[in-house]
Amino acid sequence: MSHVPQNVPLAIVLKLSSVTMFVVMASLVKASSAEVSAGEAVFFRSFFALLVIVGWLVAKGDFPGGIRTQDKIGHAWRGIVGTLAMACMFASLGLLPLPEVTAIGYAKPLMVVLFAALILGERVRFYRLGAVGLGLIGVLVILWPRLSAIGAGTTDAQILGAMLVLFGASAAALAQVFIRRMVSTESVTAIVFWFSLTSTILSALTLPFGWVVPSPTIAAYLIAAGIIGGVAQIMLTLSYRYAEAAIIAPFDYASMLVAVAIGYLIFAEVPGQPVVIGAGLVIAAGLVIILRERQLGLERRAQRQAASHKGL
Repeated sequence: MSHVPQNVPLAIVLKLSSVTMFVVMASLVKASSAEVSAGEAVFFRSFFALLVIVGWLVAKGDFPGGIRTQDKIGHAWRGIVGTLAMACMFASLGLLPLPEVTAIGYAKPLMVVLFAALILGERVRFYRLGAVGLGLIGVLVILWPRLSAIGAGTTDAQILGAMLVLFGASAAALAQVFIRRMVSTESVTAIVFWFSLTSTILSALTLPFGWVVPSPTIAAYLIAAGIIGGVAQIMLTLSYRYAEAAIIAPFDYASMLVAVAIGYLIFAEVPGQPVVIGAGLVIAAGLVIILRERQLGLERRAQRQAASHKGL
């Protein structure tokens, strides 16, 4: 960040563009779910995104230098867990409405706080712990109609879909914790490249388990999902170069508006009251965590500056 000038408006535009494109990508996967398996969808998403990422690195003169790594094991674990998260999310898109999948997926930052405490030893005090509790209540509100007698007419497939989203969000949070550990030695471009390569290879291993030759329309959807996902990943990466994470992280929640609009216009899906209320609670909890992370970051920076002045 010290070598790149701050440009907050550009960062926000890049972040909102990436958020929108990720929802469009999910919509294309959802539209393909009746014909292709989740593993096949993950392969198309990863392979064509990998082509975009390699092209981007070549264009900026950062290939192969930008993908050098000192932590092969870390990339492997991040790739395995991240691929599992993607597969769960893609499978759930064929079972649940898009806004509901999006809302439950907001559990990820809550899980990151818990996993960071358990795995990285980060201290989690009452402020963040209370926010996690509020967010988990919101997730429960969203899930409750699927898991109780209140949800009359809920199918086994919908219950499975809800569990897949929650498991996928947990796996994605675990992958994020791995990234936190890796960023001290690995570049962002290396992390993005090796994840896309790993998920391409792992998803290709599902070839014997239900792959089909997609129709031209579905093939076009899947290829577009991969390309759009790759471009969205690049935009997301660039957004964090031009502004601090605490400034642009809240724009993640714009995905709910995009998901509701696409769900209604394309799939005739209208989020129910539990989804709206639960999503509101989860978003509120996420914003509290983001604000607290920003405050902690400022405190750590002040402590480092004070320590450096003492050493002079």
